[in-house]
Amino acid sequence: MGLPPPAPPLLGLLLLLGILRPLWGDLVFLPAFIRMTGPAVTASLVGSTEGVTVSLTLLQDKEGLLPVPACGVLTNETGDWSLTVTPTVNALEVTVRLKRGRQRCSSNETESSSESPCMVQALLVSASRNSSCLAHLLIRVEIYANSSLAHNASENVTVIPNQVYQPLGPCPCNLTAGACDVRCCCDQECSSDLTELFREACFTGVFGGDVSPDSDHLCSVQESRGAPGWFPFLCVQSSPANSPFLGYFYHGSVSSQRRASFGVHLRADLRDRSDFGYKQGDPIMTVDKTYFTIPQVSLAGQCVQNAPVAFLHNFDVRCATNLEAYQEQDGGVIHAKIKNGAVGGIVTPRVTYEEAADPDAFITRTGTLLSNESASRNVNVEEHYIFRWNNNTISEINVKIIRAEINAHQKGIMTQRFTVKFLSYNSGEEKEFSGNPAGRGLCTSATFKPVLFGEDTLSGCLLEVGIHENCTRLRENAAELLDSLVQATHVAMRGNSDYSDPSDGWLEIIRADAADPGAAPPVSVHGLCVDVPGRLHIRILFSDAGAVEGMTQHEIVGVETRFSTVNWQFQCGLTCEDKADLFPVSASVQFIKIPAQLPRPLTRFQINFTEYDCNRNEVCWPQLLYPLTRYYQGEPYSQCVAKGLLLASFFALAALLSNPWTRTCKA
Repeated sequence: MGLPPPAPPLLGLLLLLGILRPLWGDLVFLPAFIRMTGPAVTASLVGSTEGVTVSLTLLQDKEGLLPVPACGVLTNETGDWSLTVTPTVNALEVTVRLKRGRQRCSSNETESSSESPCMVQALLVSASRNSSCLAHLLIRVEIYANSSLAHNASENVTVIPNQVYQPLGPCPCNLTAGACDVRCCCDQECSSDLTELFREACFTGVFGGDVSPDSDHLCSVQESRGAPGWFPFLCVQSSPANSPFLGYFYHGSVSSQRRASFGVHLRADLRDRSDFGYKQGDPIMTVDKTYFTIPQVSLAGQCVQNAPVAFLHNFDVRCATNLEAYQEQDGGVIHAKIKNGAVGGIVTPRVTYEEAADPDAFITRTGTLLSNESASRNVNVEEHYIFRWNNNTISEINVKIIRAEINAHQKGIMTQRFTVKFLSYNSGEEKEFSGNPAGRGLCTSATFKPVLFGEDTLSGCLLEVGIHENCTRLRENAAELLDSLVQATHVAMRGNSDYSDPSDGWLEIIRADAADPGAAPPVSVHGLCVDVPGRLHIRILFSDAGAVEGMTQHEIVGVETRFSTVNWQFQCGLTCEDKADLFPVSASVQFIKIPAQLPRPLTRFQINFTEYDCNRNEVCWPQLLYPLTRYYQGEPYSQCVAKGLLLASFFALAALLSNPWTRTCKA
């Protein structure tokens, strides 16, 4: 049978050395003790491995005591075992394997005691340098008769079966490795005596091991489920092993773990397509084949520090950061080299710094400093990124970082703001203000914001108007202000039109005629103006124009601008003083998606007889001959028609050969 387990003093000594030696920087096996139940085990030898010799010894137990380990000599009693040493990075991978062809468990032993091990040995792997012992690995071998020795893999590797032919989890209630789970009758680690204790209270359903239930169409389920009388004529005779549930969850995806760093490394099997141009939604790539990341807010509301930046996706987020855990990362932005979307093209961000006017607006203090004489440090309270794009490439990246100087021992919560904007390479400069917006401002200091595809927006500003304001001049000023928002005359249908060729996908903007500002109003009251242009409506119609690599491509089919008028009246308090009043003007952008093909209008029959509408009723009479219609996609239409005609010919032949027709022919 073999040897009894190794002596406890030696095992305790090896475990103690295995824990302390990594702290000293010495050579050590990880782990220092292994319980072996399979054909092979693997451990790592870490430390200074230069000039180290690894040997394997079979320990002989004499009167319950293990001998003192010797290094550098392989005994003759290791003929059943092989030792393999593979160099890795700063370590040696040591594998002990039972040689093939050695059948240590005979049939008599298997029949007499199937629950006791048939091989019990103690192995010692030693690492030495110049015949001096440096580290030891103790292996306790316990191989049972029912264990397979045909696997050529380490026992710490889980072999996942093919889910098409075998369920991935045949026993979901088996939650504890190496032990019997109570009420889990499918647990193979439960002996027959233990299973008898809870056989009447076993878990049922999928959790209890019924992962491949019998199909309702099998003939074997008739008696157990009370099938109708016609069931034997339509049931299916099949083996229970051929379950329709096999492979149901076979197709899946595997995601790799991302590193917590400024650039998130890609998986080895992913292809970097940034050299052929970016598409909307593609992650921005760096020359190191990593994602360019900026903190963003996830769907769950949490702040993700290493979220990839998507091409042509703007965002404005705020993240709360503990000052004690804050680490400045703007150095990575300065030295980052980003692919611009062309082969070999690189863009280096241009970073500018500004000082925050009021640092207390971003930091919530949680403690009081006893002294202000300690050193200070800088923290980033806002980071604004502006990407200039040209077709499917990035031409320029500007980064503005707003810093605040705080005490090095300051404690509290800091609210950081991160913004990303993608602007066309030929658009004007956009002024960015820090802090939260405080409502509408005057039109004289208002800034412009580009129109982003698919994003509905509403903005506005205030005009100063006096009580003696001339209504004609007010209409002219409001119309001129709103008309200046849309200075372009054409828009690109697909976004990649040639600027020098007006016929290359350019669409003219339709401008609805505004009211004549100088027209005489129906009434003329002091402090009241009617029909003043107050809002500019921009409607953009677009539709789907196909797909490229599975991505839907959109196309603008029409743009219209239209004014809407309002009546303005000077707002007086207790007395009408001669002071300026505020007149609000606004502009709205609305994207309207229209179908690529107009839907077919309903027929008079569909309007009047709604009981035949398949979308409103459970019974659909128009689909009685569904296999013969164009909606059936299971087979080519020609084959469906051929099979339908063949079936009709059978019915016609059966009708001709029926008994009434035979009597008619005889008469």
